[in-house]
Amino acid sequence: MADIRLGLVGAAGSIAGLHLGYYDKINGLKLAAVADGQTEKLKPIAQEHDAALFDDGHDMIASGQIDALFIATPHDSHPVYAAQAFDAGIHVLCEKPVAVTALDAEKLNDAYHTAQKKHSGLLFAGMFNQRNRTDWRAVKRLCTDGSIGELVRVSWTITDWFRSQNYYNSGGWRGSWAGEGGGVLINQCPHNLDLLQWFVGMPSRLTATVGLGKHHDIEVEDDVTALLEFPNGATGTFCTSTGQTPGVNRLEIVGDHGTLIVENETLVYHRNHEPVSDFTQSSNDGFAHAPADKITLQPGGENLEHEAITRNFIETLLKKGAQNDLIAPGTEMIHSLELGNAMLLAGLTRTWVNLPTDRDAFVAKLEELKAHSASR
Repeated sequence: MADIRLGLVGAAGSIAGLHLGYYDKINGLKLAAVADGQTEKLKPIAQEHDAALFDDGHDMIASGQIDALFIATPHDSHPVYAAQAFDAGIHVLCEKPVAVTALDAEKLNDAYHTAQKKHSGLLFAGMFNQRNRTDWRAVKRLCTDGSIGELVRVSWTITDWFRSQNYYNSGGWRGSWAGEGGGVLINQCPHNLDLLQWFVGMPSRLTATVGLGKHHDIEVEDDVTALLEFPNGATGTFCTSTGQTPGVNRLEIVGDHGTLIVENETLVYHRNHEPVSDFTQSSNDGFAHAPADKITLQPGGENLEHEAITRNFIETLLKKGAQNDLIAPGTEMIHSLELGNAMLLAGLTRTWVNLPTDRDAFVAKLEELKAHSASR
């Protein structure tokens, strides 16, 4: 079977460099074309891979020289390139986030579904590489196979995303509404937000406290604490910051049948002998704790992450597989974006926000912030 001819747009960027480092390890992948406005940086890459060179991604998509597109450009251009590729019958693997707003992600999903009717077998994948980590796959399994039972509470504190002021000063677009469309929620936390909903589903509503430039000289959020409510009455918290060090990364998922705690890459499962809801009613001791076994899980296997997502994408194309064969279907990228948009909107308006969000309201608020954005 012929190799999949892959085109890489945004090929001069740092994240593209990470991906270029493993392409030659994936059978069936041929880097056929690279595109970026910084063509001088691309010449060595094009020569090394015997790939066509374009200074414009749109021209590369229209060239007929690629079967699939890897998008590694700034956030707001992701849906533009992806929509053009879908219309041309070109498969897409997109870096996170898929867009800046859930509204744009929704429109892109619609464009994908429309293109599928014209181009049978069209695939759309997202670079949510954390889904392939063995520890997170173990958490997913325990959340979906009934081990945890009905969700009671979830709490994730991710404050190990520390960034100095130098980080934000390193690019004129960093830390501004016009340049990035947000801060920690759209830049550092898309993976965490994706995993959160992958494990326990989407909340029905949330509210948040958002600090704009709380720790840095920036316009956007660098500190967020959100309170979540789920359809079954379960509650949750999500706390993140780029202004704390050394910071914490601790996930707790509490269910009626057990509790999961993940911290410092250690996964501990407290397995209840009986559902807590039953023990609460049956125990004759007002101070007793439900019996439980403490199990430290050590999932084996390699954490290839980025390479695994790309390999899965290419292998699914080669075997003419379906969208549900993908580790991270691109249509699911809207969920993390929806959560981040909702947290930001709730914090800025100091209200509870229902999910799905009022996507037009978020866009209006973002445009208002961009209009007053300082040039960085």
